[in-house]
Amino acid sequence: MKAAIAALIATLTAPALAAPINGIAAPDFTARDADGKAVRLSDFRGKTVVLEWTNSGCPFVRAHYDSGTMQQRQREAAHLGVVWLSINSGAPGKQGHVNGTGARAEIATNKAAPAHYLLDPAGAVGKLYDAKTTPHMFVIRADGILAYQGAIDDKPTAIDADARTATPWAKNAITAVLAGKAPAPAITRPYGCSIKYAG
Repeated sequence: MKAAIAALIATLTAPALAAPINGIAAPDFTARDADGKAVRLSDFRGKTVVLEWTNSGCPFVRAHYDSGTMQQRQREAAHLGVVWLSINSGAPGKQGHVNGTGARAEIATNKAAPAHYLLDPAGAVGKLYDAKTTPHMFVIRADGILAYQGAIDDKPTAIDADARTATPWAKNAITAVLAGKAPAPAITRPYGCSIKYAG
């Protein structure tokens, strides 16, 4: 009985994974991309990096791709030297999960332009960032410091037209970071479909 109580107390007092904190180094990670290449966040030190959690089966994600706004932002970012990483943390057997072949098909169908589409089926990267929804956006400065986390924009709907007319918080954060300024806002509430983690 005492052992069981001690185990329960240890569980309740064990530190939970917390969301990353703006103003300090973004957590480093390594993940495989759609082509099987190992991609490490720290490989891009010296460049601004965007993390976009994605799930092609999510209507909120679909609104941004069907409207063309996501692809436009990816291309604009690349033109500015920003590294855009799309991340799929959907677990096998759950909505949105894809393997490398599926990820490459999504890129082609959506005419998407991320630098890499990263596969995170065990959810390790998603949990490291406490990613909650698709989309969930993070902007990391060239020195590796996390500058923005939250929603892609200020209209939490799955309507294509709203994606085109919303205030683009993530895009504005990129612009601020490239200008050497702090994003305003720097933290917003993410919206979309819950990430379908394993377990």
